Amino acid sequence: MTSALVACTGTALAHAGGLSGAAPERMAVPTWLFLFTGGGVVGASFLLASFATDRAFIEHVHELGRRVEVPEAALAWAGRLVGLGGLLLVVVSGVLGPTAPMESAAIVVVWAGWWAGYAMTTYLVGNTWPAVDPFRTLARPLGDGVREYPDRLGAWPSVAFLLVLVYVEVTSPLADDPRVLAAVALAYLGVALAGSAAFGVTDWFERVDPIARIFRLYGAVAPVTRTDDGLRLRLPGAGLVEDVLADRSEVGFVVALVWATTFDGFTSTPVWTTLADAVVPAGVPAPVLYAGALVAGYLAFLAVYRASARVARRTAPTYLSSADIARLFAPSLLAIAAAYHLAHYLTYFLALSPLLVHALVTPLSAGTVPGLTIPGWLQAVPVASVLAGHLLAIWVAHSIAFETFPSRIQALRSQYAVTLVMVLYTMTSLWIVTQPELPTPYV
Repeated sequence: MTSALVACTGTALAHAGGLSGAAPERMAVPTWLFLFTGGGVVGASFLLASFATDRAFIEHVHELGRRVEVPEAALAWAGRLVGLGGLLLVVVSGVLGPTAPMESAAIVVVWAGWWAGYAMTTYLVGNTWPAVDPFRTLARPLGDGVREYPDRLGAWPSVAFLLVLVYVEVTSPLADDPRVLAAVALAYLGVALAGSAAFGVTDWFERVDPIARIFRLYGAVAPVTRTDDGLRLRLPGAGLVEDVLADRSEVGFVVALVWATTFDGFTSTPVWTTLADAVVPAGVPAPVLYAGALVAGYLAFLAVYRASARVARRTAPTYLSSADIARLFAPSLLAIAAAYHLAHYLTYFLALSPLLVHALVTPLSAGTVPGLTIPGWLQAVPVASVLAGHLLAIWVAHSIAFETFPSRIQALRSQYAVTLVMVLYTMTSLWIVTQPELPTPYV
């Protein structure tokens, strides 16, 4: 239920992961009409779901699926080897390889291969990160740690960790300097080892590590999931209807995930450049501006979401607290977050795939590799992805409401505020999609 996405920076491997010169083409229809049409599609989908579905239909849809037999042990070991090899490649090529962004295997592998290509598999196929994660593999011998993780902290350290990563990614040369990228990878490994030694491998990677949490939540959107009996195929988004989040701190992380993508995109728009040009010359340091906007925007997103939960409690009178309602409906945000990521990175990944192959084959040597020519029709993917994500989010919220509330009218009323926020955020995200892409200023 939150806004978002698609902005790129002016270099081919900038922090948002855009293609050089890939600014959106001017639309053939007025922007206001485009935005209101997108918002109307989401609103209409709520009405359609309300009038055309009932409890029996919803239960039948979410029970669809089948079990799949795979050699899990062999795949797990293969995943660990791939993850360790990838981390080694990033560090070695980052330190010893070419320094130009387009020639550095470290930068290409991390941004095009991992954060674009691999991350898409976690919500399009299934979450394999627990097996691939090289930080977890290296921390595994540390065992249970020396102290218990404080339950009162919940997921809030993970929220703070994620916001710090976003700040570093936006304001540092992380996507331009392979030496910096290698240093950050080693620093992340050091933090993971220290955290695992203190609180245990399981608690650290299940409760604190933000990357593991992101991919685990993305995996709830995916059509393949792991159960006690093996792998199971299901409809995309079916996992979001399950009890995905444990408490309000995990709601805070979901909001942070969507806000992180929003912030990343917004800082490359003309509006942000105009704001920075007015504030920074007036005496506000750029790092303070970015940090303040990152934190303030997150708190605003969280406040809006919590307010919608309070409104839902009034429109559908219930014994549930507004915090419980916020927790129950928050998984619908994950469909939006996954859609924003796909909109942001699909064409980027495809365009740089030849460069990625070259980087994997010859990680320490430079070379000129032509990018893949992207068909014009793929320019519609960002818009289609954003709309599809919001439509899936509407369906997930609709399903959760019918599972939570005993009466049909109560279930429908509980979605009014959620749907309104989704409509507003759809229009916001589509607006960001249509904006020209500018270099992030003052960084």
